[in-house]
Amino acid sequence: MRSPMGASAELLKSARRGEIVLLANVALALEYEAICLLAEHRLAAGLDLDEVGTFVDAVIAMAQPVETHFLWRPHLRDPADELVLEAAVNGHADAIVTFNHRDFGAVPSRFGLELLLPVDVLRKMQR
Repeated sequence: MRSPMGASAELLKSARRGEIVLLANVALALEYEAICLLAEHRLAAGLDLDEVGTFVDAVIAMAQPVETHFLWRPHLRDPADELVLEAAVNGHADAIVTFNHRDFGAVPSRFGLELLLPVDVLRKMQR
């Protein structure tokens, strides 16, 4: 949303083409919407509330729904990050893609998940 030319935007385009699969459960989708609606992110992206809503709806529509069977809390410092971990574990993801490596640390590897930057995923896709 904030960087339409960045690696994250490229990943969203890849998801739209069906090259990668995004996963989200209800809790993560709601958290994503709440974060995107923060003035800090809206203003940085130059979007109004309706445009942010359209963007969030499109991202969520691309995501494969994940049913949460098990809560894996607490493992991380940030409760919002726990939502990402839970969706990834319950959705049998291969990786968590985030800029926030510091807060996730080694926890994803305990669940067999890679922790990758968006650019890392793009490089893997080019191989």
